[in-house]
Amino acid sequence: MKGQSQNVWVVVLLILAGIVLGGFIGNLLGDVPALSWLAYGSKFGMSSPLVLDLGVITLQFAFTIRFTIAGIIGIIVALLVYRKL
Repeated sequence: MKGQSQNVWVVVLLILAGIVLGGFIGNLLGDVPALSWLAYGSKFGMSSPLVLDLGVITLQFAFTIRFTIAGIIGIIVALLVYRKL
């Protein structure tokens, strides 16, 4: 059971790394005309943060996810790397 839970964390970390690297590559190559399609995507989430003012402390909550073609390719590459491990 312990080995199975460790595998889940490895997959989650690889997928997060794929999303981050894919997003970085998409932003980096988004200005190149032939590769601008890598930066194409959509953004989901709250457009403005939810503010909770308690007088002494102010909390802001916001959550946004941006999916790009490069991020999806990064996820696929991360899953392929996991299968090779």
